[in-house]
Amino acid sequence: MIYLILSILISSGLFVIFKYFGIFKVDVLKAIIVNYLVAFSLGFLLAERKIPITEIYTQQWFPGALILGALFISIFFVMAMTAQKNGVSVTSIAGKMSVVVPVFFGVILYNESVTFLKVIGIIIALVAVYLSSVKDEKSNNKGTLLYPVLLFLGSGAIDTLIKYIQSTHVDDRDISIFSGTLFGIAFVFGIIILAIKTIKKRTPFGFKNIIAGIVLGVPNYFSIIFLIKALQNKNFESSTLFTVNNVGIVIVSTLIGLLLFKEKFSVKNRIGVVLAVLGIVIVAMA
Repeated sequence: MIYLILSILISSGLFVIFKYFGIFKVDVLKAIIVNYLVAFSLGFLLAERKIPITEIYTQQWFPGALILGALFISIFFVMAMTAQKNGVSVTSIAGKMSVVVPVFFGVILYNESVTFLKVIGIIIALVAVYLSSVKDEKSNNKGTLLYPVLLFLGSGAIDTLIKYIQSTHVDDRDISIFSGTLFGIAFVFGIIILAIKTIKKRTPFGFKNIIAGIVLGVPNYFSIIFLIKALQNKNFESSTLFTVNNVGIVIVSTLIGLLLFKEKFSVKNRIGVVLAVLGIVIVAMA
């Protein structure tokens, strides 16, 4: 249970950090690249069982880590953009209501329970994602709804893959080094993207981007570690655990958005927040 609580608190903190990225004009891509380098380093430094870097590619979980690394750099960028354009709580809801994806695959791959209540909860969750993301005011920014939708789908894919790889290929002693590897792969993809952008327009890396990346990298590493450790609990179905984890993050992040950043919500947004909690609780009860 302690790992689940820590996962909720640290993951909520990531949304706050991204919000401050916008406030302090941090270059998101550069900060994310540094963040992955920090998380990669922590993964190998804190590993219970040492595996030479030259042998990492021989591990059964390496192909999965490769896919997750590419998804991480993509979805983290989308998460940052969503937090800046839509707010902390909207970002949390769009990302964490993606629980419907691993719940669906939990039923398909692991024969987990499916009931009428669980289906109703998933439908309510999908409606909540839209209502919490849509803006009442007219805007020429077509990305306002696009970013939450991409975050929803991408986060669901990440959670599903993490559960599958953790349960089928990753030894308990290799959690840290597995996490470090996928962060390292994300770092490589990030460097490639940055190199392409630099060819088009050369800009200084910026000291504040390095600091921002370090601040992000430490909690990012532990958010994955605690989630994987929580998934090792055999007393809960993965669909139930993801549900409890995600609703906790939604609630904590929403409170942070309201209290710390004084975020304002339209009637639709408020209904979306309520439906998000309702939908995810129904899934848990089911």
